[in-house]
Amino acid sequence: MRPLPSESRKNRGISLGLLALCLTAACCLQSQGVSLYIPQSAINATVEEDILLSVDYSCHGIPTIEWKYTSNWGAQKIVEWKPGTQANISQSHKDRLCTFDNGSIQLFGVGVRDSGYYIITVTERLGSSQFGTIVLHVSEILYEDLHFVAVFLALLAAVAALLISLMWVCNKCAYKFQRKRRHKLKESTTEEIELQDVEC
Repeated sequence: MRPLPSESRKNRGISLGLLALCLTAACCLQSQGVSLYIPQSAINATVEEDILLSVDYSCHGIPTIEWKYTSNWGAQKIVEWKPGTQANISQSHKDRLCTFDNGSIQLFGVGVRDSGYYIITVTERLGSSQFGTIVLHVSEILYEDLHFVAVFLALLAAVAALLISLMWVCNKCAYKFQRKRRHKLKESTTEEIELQDVEC
């Protein structure tokens, strides 16, 4: 027995509706497949400090995590890995970077050249991805410079005090020497005058 044309159209409409609903749900799942959370988007640090670029993500399956670094000196990929596997770290960061399964990285002994933008991209197996940025500013340790200047000024003051003391001692010695000389000169002049008086 053949189905009635209106019933066939009704079944086809339900099938198309279910298909459209499945496609919409798949699109929603794919667009919301990865979520990324960055608790601190700007970090200030000083030279030689260890810095944690902290993030957290959630997604379906095991994603690929990639960090890039951008600054005035250029842009480069610094690390890429899948949680639970060996990280592929760039040569410039080989011995001073540590990765974590939640997507965070730690930089050891940062310098001024490490200042810039750190961009993380988390890509799911199905192709959806999310990215975020952390700005790192590394500055020189000012108090060490001031300490150096203070020590240098103290050294200069000590040298100046020593030179002034030496000059004072030399001046005293020269004054005593001149006084003795004058005294001897006076005595010899007096003796000459006395001799002259005696001779007369």
